[in-house]
Amino acid sequence: MRSVRDHRQEREEKVANKEQATYRDAGVDIDAGNRFVDMIRPLVKSTFRPEVKTDIGGFGGLFSLHAEKYQNPVLVSSTDGVGTKLKIAFFLDRHNTVGIDLVAMCVNDIVVQGAEPLFFLDYLACGRLSVEKSVQIIEGISEGCRQAGCALIGGETAEMPGMYANGEYDLAGFTVGVVDNAKIIDGSAITVGDKIIAIAASGLHSNGFSLARKVLLGNQPERLNDFFPELGRTLGEELLTPTRIYVRTILNLIRDFTIKGMAHITGGGLVENLPRVLPKNCRALLALDSWEVPPIFELIRREGNIDEAEMARVFNLGVGMALVVPKEQAEDVLQRLHGLREKAFLIGEIAPRGQQENQVAMV
Repeated sequence: MRSVRDHRQEREEKVANKEQATYRDAGVDIDAGNRFVDMIRPLVKSTFRPEVKTDIGGFGGLFSLHAEKYQNPVLVSSTDGVGTKLKIAFFLDRHNTVGIDLVAMCVNDIVVQGAEPLFFLDYLACGRLSVEKSVQIIEGISEGCRQAGCALIGGETAEMPGMYANGEYDLAGFTVGVVDNAKIIDGSAITVGDKIIAIAASGLHSNGFSLARKVLLGNQPERLNDFFPELGRTLGEELLTPTRIYVRTILNLIRDFTIKGMAHITGGGLVENLPRVLPKNCRALLALDSWEVPPIFELIRREGNIDEAEMARVFNLGVGMALVVPKEQAEDVLQRLHGLREKAFLIGEIAPRGQQENQVAMV
């Protein structure tokens, strides 16, 4: 009979002869992660505002809120992702625009409440880190932050082998902004007779891509490389067009005009997003022929044989932001928007709402 010591010695010999395991063997490359951080450092710093009190690589992002600028500052936050638009980026291997979408979906949501975005954080998750691809993604996020005037003060890159298909990743973002309590825009001041102004979208933005991919691509993702005359470019170029960031435009408007309510038109379209800011006794009457609907939406409708009501509930139909303004200021607001090089349209007005009536009607 062998002793306990013999068994222990045998186990030790087996361990000694066994090949040593490393984190890299398991699919996580710490050295690549460090190289990635070094490469994105100048991109991140290009977004910094004077209030940033930290550098990339710390455990948390520090931001000094200059409260003296506000009588009663209120923080406003939002979080979002890019959704299945990422599938288009994967197939085309183009990753420098989806970061703009990520920022846009967050900052557009808080600016409608009158808030100035202050800072942004991102979360990038992948199966195996591709430094070059990830740098492209951060290039887009940094560009989005510069457009919005907010600082990219932190983020997380998670390498998780086995969680994602080869070459795929997911993105999430989080932003914080500030508005003076007396200047919060919540729609409560909207009254009958107010006018509704639309600011044009740049395309699908980051919504409805599950349906768009189903009807436009099916099992043929190579169609993304096809040129469509009605679009004036390839389908892939059209679908990867970044979401418009409206922050600077909206902050310009609220400085000089009375903006009673705003809706960021995302999933649900005008019919489901406008009611989020309308008083219960008010109804939005929208004239369908009053704004330009980009050709991509007709292409989707035609190829999918989708009815108009479904299109209006899924897509923005060319309206990225809807503003409710006093009737007497509507023309001046439109002129300011055109001066800011925005496509803008007077698309409707606020009417009284009956108890059984929908809050949005297309007329």
